[in-house]
This record gives sequence, structure tokens and C-alpha cells, in this order.
Amino acid sequence: MVVEIWQSFRRTPLWVQIWVVAILIPANILPIAFLGHPGAALITVLSIGGMLPNLVIMALDRGVSRAMSIPHLFLWIPLVVVLVHQLATVELAAGYAAFLAVLLVIDLISLAFDIPDSLRWLRGDRGIA
Repeated sequence: MVVEIWQSFRRTPLWVQIWVVAILIPANILPIAFLGHPGAALITVLSIGGMLPNLVIMALDRGVSRAMSIPHLFLWIPLVVVLVHQLATVELAAGYAAFLAVLLVIDLISLAFDIPDSLRWLRGDRGIA
């Protein structure tokens, strides 16, 4: 199963592989480093929570599929709202505020891909890479 998932991931475009491994996953795990800052616990839960169901989806599909975009919608849309609220209304340490701004941009970019991918999956495009 792990080999099948890895092979599927490697069939995705190189830019997707780089985006996921070098940017998306690290940025959404990094909120752990800011626990103790205002709102950090909720941000951590939403951020990581948007990724964890994908482990199950990959195992069930034996690869990477558009279904992996769906958990992002349920958890990262609320995350975006929380991030915007935090940045607009809460006094934050400069480094934490900068990180939240970067996380917001990264997750908005991801959602720009996730929304069409979710719709394609819902319309029957259930293949794996």
C-alpha cells in the first residue's frame, strides 16, 4: 500500500510534489511551534486537522486522488476565517503575525485548487494519480 501511494504521488506533476512537500505540509504543521500565542491552539487543530483525513483517503484509494481536497474545505475555510480575524483584530507578536499571514496565503492558494478538485470529485472524477 505505501509503495502504491508513493508511486501515485510521484505521478503528480513535479510542481505539485514540491508544493505539497516543501510548502503545504510544513506550513500547516508549523502552528504547533506557536502554541501559547493567541488562537494558536484552534489554528493548530484546524491546520493539521485539514490534512489528517488524507492519510485515510490515501489508504482507501491506494493513492492520491481529488477526494483529498474535501477535508481542506471543511477545515481550512474556517481556518482562513480565523486567520483573517486574528490578523485584523488581535494584537500579535510580529513573528507570529507574519507566520499567520504566510499560512493564510498558502491555504488560500491551496483552496483555489481544492474547490475545483472537490467539484470534479463530486461529479465523478474518482481516479488516482
